[in-house]
Amino acid sequence: MRIPSRLLCGALAGALFTQLTACGTLFYPERRGQIDGKIDPAIFLLDAVGILFYVLPGLIALGVDFATGAIYLPDGTYSLAPQSLQDTLDADGQVDKAKLRALILEATGHDLPLDHPQLIESRGGPEQLAAYGLSPAA
Repeated sequence: MRIPSRLLCGALAGALFTQLTACGTLFYPERRGQIDGKIDPAIFLLDAVGILFYVLPGLIALGVDFATGAIYLPDGTYSLAPQSLQDTLDADGQVDKAKLRALILEATGHDLPLDHPQLIESRGGPEQLAAYGLSPAA
């Protein structure tokens, strides 16, 4: 029995496409952006299976997971209550970086360099708050 070449090419293309997409990036998109941590063994094994069957796409998937940080287990989730952030505002309604840094250090134990010259600040507006379902109030 002869398999049509289009069917064979389609199956091969589908298999290669699935290996080009990194497992951790697909399964845990919220993990992207992590810098380091403990490696998730399940994601590493899935990437290793990709290396076993298709060497180059498997290596690309592993590289993408490491580059995006999706291969690392989350080390913990930190959040601050919006009410505690009100204390970081000065009389003009601007954020006092020293107070914000102290609040983050106290709540999470991480000392962030908020006065670093390469720090990129992003200003939000009412549209951004509305996208998160919040109402603008200072």
